[in-house]
Amino acid sequence: MGALLMHDLWEFALLCFTSLFAMINPFGVAPVFQSMTTSMSHRQARQVALKASLTAFIILIIFALLGKFIFDFFSVSVNSLRVVGGVIFFMLGYELLQAKISRMKTDQVDDIETYSNDIAITPLAIPILCGPGAIANVIIFMHDGETLLHKLVLLGVISVVIVINYAGLVGASRLLHFLGDSGNKVMMRIMGLIVMVIAVEFFFSGLTPIVRDMLHISVS
Repeated sequence: MGALLMHDLWEFALLCFTSLFAMINPFGVAPVFQSMTTSMSHRQARQVALKASLTAFIILIIFALLGKFIFDFFSVSVNSLRVVGGVIFFMLGYELLQAKISRMKTDQVDDIETYSNDIAITPLAIPILCGPGAIANVIIFMHDGETLLHKLVLLGVISVVIVINYAGLVGASRLLHFLGDSGNKVMMRIMGLIVMVIAVEFFFSGLTPIVRDMLHISVS
């Protein structure tokens, strides 16, 4: 029984990590961060990375813990969130598959002077690190967590992904130099494919019960 539970937890942790890591996409954020902090010293850039990562972490934890209550308050079902989340994930995955940074991110970078007072909060933490896809992700996984251990695993995965992202931002220049343009595009395409597969799973896992309720089909 214990071995089965551990296997289930590891499987859940791997799914959470893969999905959230691909959604936050440190490899895609690195060139954006690098372009936004080129005029800063290494110490200033590190402070921006820390503040952005902590802000994203706090937002994801809040939505993971309170997201279900928010949706209950507005009478929105988790299945609806799965359908919408699946569409969002698919679109993001397609952009990653094309090795592109989303239009929202590009617009924010082009308009960097507007956010010069606090780029760590906007646009880095919101919406680049903590966008609608990542938020929907943690809400769905928190709902799918069957036990307290599953929910604790999700919170741990969020922490690990944010720490990895912070390390990636701090070492953005070295990371980009190591991967090169071709390597960065390859990694983005791989993550894009993973996100699109997860998107299909989310979409149909949300759509199936909705259609079943509409057709009054009972599951024995």
